[in-house]
Amino acid sequence: MASFMHASVSILLLSTLTSAMRGDYSPTQDICNPNDGFGIYCPTTCGVADYLQRYVPDMDRELDQMEQDLEAIANITRGAQDKVVYLKDSETQAQKQAPDTYIKKSTSMLDDILRFEKSILAQEDQIYQLQSILQANEKRITDLKQMSQQLDQMCKEPCKDTVEIQTVTGKDCQDIANKGAKVSGLYYVKPARAPEAFLVYCEIDSFGRGWTVLQRRRDGSVDFNKNWIQYKEGFGYLSPDDRTEFWLGNEKMHLLSVQSSVPYVLRIEMVDWEGNKKYADYATFKVGPEVDAYRLTYAYYFGGDAGDAFDGHDFGDDPSDKFYTSHNGMQFSTPDKDNDKFHENCALQEGTGWWMNRCHAAHLNGKYYQGGKYTEKDSQNGYDNGIIWATWQSRWYSLKETTMKIIPINRIVAGGQESGSLSYRFVFVKHMSKAFSRV
Repeated sequence: MASFMHASVSILLLSTLTSAMRGDYSPTQDICNPNDGFGIYCPTTCGVADYLQRYVPDMDRELDQMEQDLEAIANITRGAQDKVVYLKDSETQAQKQAPDTYIKKSTSMLDDILRFEKSILAQEDQIYQLQSILQANEKRITDLKQMSQQLDQMCKEPCKDTVEIQTVTGKDCQDIANKGAKVSGLYYVKPARAPEAFLVYCEIDSFGRGWTVLQRRRDGSVDFNKNWIQYKEGFGYLSPDDRTEFWLGNEKMHLLSVQSSVPYVLRIEMVDWEGNKKYADYATFKVGPEVDAYRLTYAYYFGGDAGDAFDGHDFGDDPSDKFYTSHNGMQFSTPDKDNDKFHENCALQEGTGWWMNRCHAAHLNGKYYQGGKYTEKDSQNGYDNGIIWATWQSRWYSLKETTMKIIPINRIVAGGQESGSLSYRFVFVKHMSKAFSRV
């Protein structure tokens, strides 16, 4: 800035000098006029004056050019001063703005650092989880290796059946008991019309009675929502300790129930959630063939303390309740095969297979409800779809355990006591006479 001031001062001085020179001397003045006494004191002055008179116009032109050049330099100087001021202002503004820019950059860098830290923490957590999974897998691999060694050792030994199946066979469990079997468990039976033997659970008591078990509900471990084929063939699990749930199969029930000249009694045993036990017996129980949709028939209610729910029940909703909830003569229905008397599909509404009417007073294949009591809200479609025996418990009470089993009628009397053939004949004639008297 000082150099620019010095240049300005110099330009001002030169301009002043030029003006002075032009004021002190005029080219039109007659310097060497003898009348003025020019050259009295200095005889050589006229020569100088002549020289100046000849060269003054050139000097004027040069001075004018110099003045123009000086003016141009002054303009350039002023432009430079303005530029300097602009640059100073710009620098000042930049200095004012610099902290904001640095703050923004610093904030952005901090955000990036925080993001990276979060990413690192997430990756560390993921690494920890992967390490845990790796350790679990390593432990599992170790366990599997040990199991593989144990299995390899077992395979070196002669194989044995883990489920004990008794060697005695017969046409039903009573036939097996008659042949000397005294232990309850799994046996092969081959009814008269069966193409091959199949496995059943035989319940053999101390009186030598052999019950063939058709159905068992224990704990809800088996889903009874099955289709027609599954109910035909049977499902669930047979176990030698009688702790599992199963449906023996409609076809097997048919083959068992129609084979003998001595009719069978169906016994239904039930347990509620308070531990109370009741039963119901039905004489001359039969299951028809598949062409008749495995129709259920029986001659009469043989006795028991659970009540005759197969004969229907008056729920108080309609006078016809008892008629439309009876089961004798009903065909078997499943969700995919509707054979009931209802305009809709009872089995589909209930979600199980059974001998439905419109719909039931007894339903041992119903949905398993823990605790027993349930409501319309608990039921998927708002119907009483539990394990029901309406003549004992409410239709909104689902039983805890049920068993369906058959035995030749000559092995029991009314009330469930042991009987020989003579007692059977007496009881049979007694019930038949009652039936004819009602007609």
